[in-house]
Amino acid sequence: MDERARVLLKTLIERYIADGQPVGSRTLSRASGLELSAATIRNVMADLEDMGLISSPHTSAGRVPTPRGYRLFVDTMLTVHPVSEVNELEQSFKSQLATVEPQKVIVQAAQLLSSLSHFVGVVMSPRRNAAFRHIEFLRLSEQRILVILVDESGNVQNRIILSDQPYTQNQLIEAANYLNAHYSGLNFEQIGAQLRGEVEHLRSEIVTLMQAAVQAGSQAVAEQQEQVVISGQQHLLKVDDLSNNLTSLRRLFDLFEQKSHLLKLLDVSARAEGVRIYIGGENEVVPFEELSVITSPYEVDGKVVGTLGVIGPTRMAYDRMIQIVDITAKLVGNALSQR
Repeated sequence: MDERARVLLKTLIERYIADGQPVGSRTLSRASGLELSAATIRNVMADLEDMGLISSPHTSAGRVPTPRGYRLFVDTMLTVHPVSEVNELEQSFKSQLATVEPQKVIVQAAQLLSSLSHFVGVVMSPRRNAAFRHIEFLRLSEQRILVILVDESGNVQNRIILSDQPYTQNQLIEAANYLNAHYSGLNFEQIGAQLRGEVEHLRSEIVTLMQAAVQAGSQAVAEQQEQVVISGQQHLLKVDDLSNNLTSLRRLFDLFEQKSHLLKLLDVSARAEGVRIYIGGENEVVPFEELSVITSPYEVDGKVVGTLGVIGPTRMAYDRMIQIVDITAKLVGNALSQR
């Protein structure tokens, strides 16, 4: 693509994001600053359409960007300008989060993302690898065992595990004593890793019991918190690109209701560095062609523990959304690190 085509594509996308209307040759001629004839612009637009970067709606002579066009735009043409409310955002957020509990930080962050973007704010709660302080096993029947877990905060969780073999109460006491003596103060992920290295030194039936207890403990930790907080779904009802298609809206709200796909997306984003932009329809991560997702991981004490972001239509002000997401991620990390 030559420079002339790049300028026209960039201008077309910027005008479409700003106005929401298909962009015609006359508008491009005025907005691009290029001294080109209408015929030349139409020829360039035809080339861009052949490349799959723009398309022509049936009801208009103008063109609109395709997901592929948006991808090229955000990867190579996007200029990020400072957001005017950055300082106000930082001060407001710091004051809101000064004394609240960690889960309230997550809820307020999702609300803040939504109110600033006017789209949907999503935040993955911090991954918790809570360390356990004490464990006990109680035999309920030959193959049903009650596991009593006490974490370092004193919270008690009870879980029932089903065993393929019977255990005596003495065996249960032996397993609990070993776990309490060797692993107290570690999280369940660390315990599981160490157990795998100590299999040869322990009796197989005790190892099986311990592994079942570790799995039950991990599940207990995961269930103690809401994994994804979502705010502002109603904003999508006001987006013309989405609200005109009831089938798409139903699919979107199913996405927010089930949350499993959101978790997959946010989990992928947590393994990336910095702000990431996902354009709808590019891959299985964002299967909805009408959507774009801007995400960023956030850190607590220097370690990535979660992800947050904004979900909205492909026609959005990407430069502004990038900054909103980036700043919020930093502020959430700072707020949680101080606890």
